[in-house]
Amino acid sequence: MDTISHVALSLAAAMRRELEVTANNIANANTSGFKSERVVFENYVAAGTAPDGGSDFVIDAGSYVDLRAGALTNTGNPLDVALNGPGWLAYRTEDGRTAYGRDGRFMINGDGNLVTVTGAQVLDEGGGPISVPPDAGAVEIAADGTLSSEAGVALARIGVFDLPSIQSFERLGGGLFVPPQGARSDAVPSLDTSVVQGALEGSNVQPILEMTRLMDIQKAYERATQINRTHDELARDAIRRIGRQS
Repeated sequence: MDTISHVALSLAAAMRRELEVTANNIANANTSGFKSERVVFENYVAAGTAPDGGSDFVIDAGSYVDLRAGALTNTGNPLDVALNGPGWLAYRTEDGRTAYGRDGRFMINGDGNLVTVTGAQVLDEGGGPISVPPDAGAVEIAADGTLSSEAGVALARIGVFDLPSIQSFERLGGGLFVPPQGARSDAVPSLDTSVVQGALEGSNVQPILEMTRLMDIQKAYERATQINRTHDELARDAIRRIGRQS
């Protein structure tokens, strides 16, 4: 395969990757606490292949989490919580992993545990599940995450953590993150984040910008495929000409 085909295919592959990420962002525009993802591309210059220094190839250099906060909306639900600051909530997923996110749509399940609407257990500051006694009444959640019964008895403290290496974490569905396979979490208690009861943080996805990006991706992909089609037509024409001359 020649250089032109490599360049066009690298662009098409890059656009496919960005399409997947952008589509996932759009799909989570209404997911509470969701953080959008951005893809990073780099140019690779093949030295010595052209007089101007080389040919540019598009390389997928990875992606990063957009850590901008989403808008806070008051819900009035005492079990809804939002985070004001850079911290992350901790959950235990169905497969036993500890995941992190900012979705504060909580409820109390049949076993008396504080869980998310998807069933993941909410963890306390020590990494354990949070139990709410059936006679707790209307619970109160303080700014430091302390969960108290209607009588004022402290039951637990919701864990809020800083994640210095969040950019290396792997994404799960629903805006959750887990450490890379084989790596340990570097979570530490967050000192700069407060808990807001009766509110939820919205997704930080901006749908209009994502739709605009989606259209740009489609145009770039079409350019890449057109380059390949044109190159193939030129190659076939050259072969026909050589055949006639022979």
